[in-house]
Amino acid sequence: QVQLVESGGGLVQAGGSLRLSCTGSGRTFSNYAMGWFRQAPGKEREFVSAISASSTTTYYTGSVKGRFTISRDNAKNTVYLQMNSLKPEDTAIYYCAISTRLPRTAGSSYDYWGQGTQVTVSS
Repeated sequence: QVQLVESGGGLVQAGGSLRLSCTGSGRTFSNYAMGWFRQAPGKEREFVSAISASSTTTYYTGSVKGRFTISRDNAKNTVYLQMNSLKPEDTAIYYCAISTRLPRTAGSSYDYWGQGTQVTVSS
């Protein structure tokens, strides 16, 4: 059974930083691309970032480019999302997921999801 567990969320002031982690089990983690999505209250889930299985390719939505960095450690079955210069509009529940198809930016390309971690950025 595949499990993804996110951690690292919390409350931070605008301009601050957080590092999210997502640890997986039940699959050969290193075989799959991984992604981060987020969902704010009253809004649809949106793509944030993704990383290929070997870390050679990364993807970012425009609003986080230059502020967020995705990385992974396959030996630890963990993917990270370093979030800097946080803004109130980054407030959302952040989910990690395993991608088995293209395109990496589409939620439909992901088969397994974590339970999410709350990120709240105060102004």
